[in-house]
Amino acid sequence: MQRRRFIKNSLLGIAAAATLPSTLYSQSRRADFLIRNVNILDGLGNPSYRADVLIRGARIVDIGKFSTRQARQTIDADGLHLAPGFIDMHSHSDDDIFLYPHAESKVYQGVTTEVTGNCGYSAAPVRGRDAEQRRRSFKKDGIQREWSDVASYRAALDKNGMALNQTLLVGQGTLRKSIAGLDDRPLSPSELEEEQNALALALEHGAAGFSSGLEYTPGTFTPTSELIALARVAARYDRLYATHMRDEEQMLLEAISEALTIGRESGVRVQISHLKANGKANWSKQADALNMIEKARARGVDVMIDAYPYTAYSTSLVAFLPAWAREGGKTAQRLQQSDLRAKILKETDAKVTGDLGGYDLIVISSVSDKKLEKYIGLSMETIAAQWQQTPAEALLAFLEQDDFATGFVGHGMRPENVEMVLAHPLTMIGSDGVTQAPYGPAAKDRPHPRSYGTFARVLAYYCRERRLFDLPTAVKKMTSMPADQLMLKDRGRIAPGMMADLVIFDFDKVKDTATFSDPHHYAQGFEYLFVNGETVLEKGTLTKALPGKLL
Repeated sequence: MQRRRFIKNSLLGIAAAATLPSTLYSQSRRADFLIRNVNILDGLGNPSYRADVLIRGARIVDIGKFSTRQARQTIDADGLHLAPGFIDMHSHSDDDIFLYPHAESKVYQGVTTEVTGNCGYSAAPVRGRDAEQRRRSFKKDGIQREWSDVASYRAALDKNGMALNQTLLVGQGTLRKSIAGLDDRPLSPSELEEEQNALALALEHGAAGFSSGLEYTPGTFTPTSELIALARVAARYDRLYATHMRDEEQMLLEAISEALTIGRESGVRVQISHLKANGKANWSKQADALNMIEKARARGVDVMIDAYPYTAYSTSLVAFLPAWAREGGKTAQRLQQSDLRAKILKETDAKVTGDLGGYDLIVISSVSDKKLEKYIGLSMETIAAQWQQTPAEALLAFLEQDDFATGFVGHGMRPENVEMVLAHPLTMIGSDGVTQAPYGPAAKDRPHPRSYGTFARVLAYYCRERRLFDLPTAVKKMTSMPADQLMLKDRGRIAPGMMADLVIFDFDKVKDTATFSDPHHYAQGFEYLFVNGETVLEKGTLTKALPGKLL
């Protein structure tokens, strides 16, 4: 099925070039850019070839040898590689792009499009029961919210401007919370219809599909039947369902089974988000997880995978607490009751020490309370020793002091498993990060380095050093595969008529410089980046152009 879609979309790219106005190809018209002597990686996994490329407006207009052609700007790319701009298949920048419109952490590693709204949360729509709370949250983060639905969100992005493109998934958790809050209960028939209609409207406005975050509230309270009902809506539009599954640890295989069932019952295209077997006790499940996905695909479930190239994950510390403790948003009140606090303490400790391997692997990355900033970069085990508490007690106390808004980095994956997933032919690359920069509100945090280094790390470490796959395959995982998954017919490959989302890089010099201890460093080796035919990176320097669109 995937193979047929690759071929179909490749032919569509050729057809697009054939149907463009003849004036686009007229040699009498001057091109905007002429890229000379570059090694072209077409995005389809084919070997590179050397040629010149002409760009006019937002599109590639010709490829060949053009010794006499003129252009507004000529780039001598001898010794460099040209690839389609990288598509970050799993990102969370739908809020942060308003704070960092130049998207530095992504631009400097060759990203031209981000897929946002993952893990059940999306910036749009803003509606229903929690609309006012979300408005306050945006304001606290320094974001002027001027939207209610996906259409007005698009208008807000256009007004704000952004350096790269985005495509938005609608968060199932966002939709459910607007209807039922954080209640642990099935939706009534009328509420389910309201949720389906809200999703349909978002898809009508151009959303690429929907996502779930089934480890988080309210996603964790969502029955499979509700997800199937929403997936049927997405399937009618031939849109995507991306899922942060219920469990990536002890119940990993059961969680995969649920995701595949949703795809089988609804006909929706499924994407398993950031596939991993987390925690040493669960490492042996990784091969079985991939086998399950392969077998389901062979039986007709259109399922794909995204993954990032690191052995650590990152999320909210409150996710360690049992779901019942988070129900209704009343965690703080429950912790005030001694019997419930003792139960929460016991279940949280069992999860961390059992599934995840211990508190020394949990490192604080962000806080909301400035008084706690001194603990950023320390493990929960270290903090507990300083506070003279057990690690579980310290974790609960930290969350209480930080208004349950703490972020952390968790070191939980086996290196061999990361390679197994990355190398799999169904795997695309997604950072699971956000667009940011070493200034502004992000500067005080110590985020996971994936926001700065994912795509450079795939090229430099896993391709060039580890030789996990060859360069054309690495590029394919970051270009045509995600473009096909998103049904972006004129992106993700290099051919006449395609959109000029392009990256020029020095493969020998590409390097991810962001580390866990010092993450705020841009990737190296990327010389030029084109978004919709405009340069946002020239000779390794940001141009400050904002040509991006919500696709």
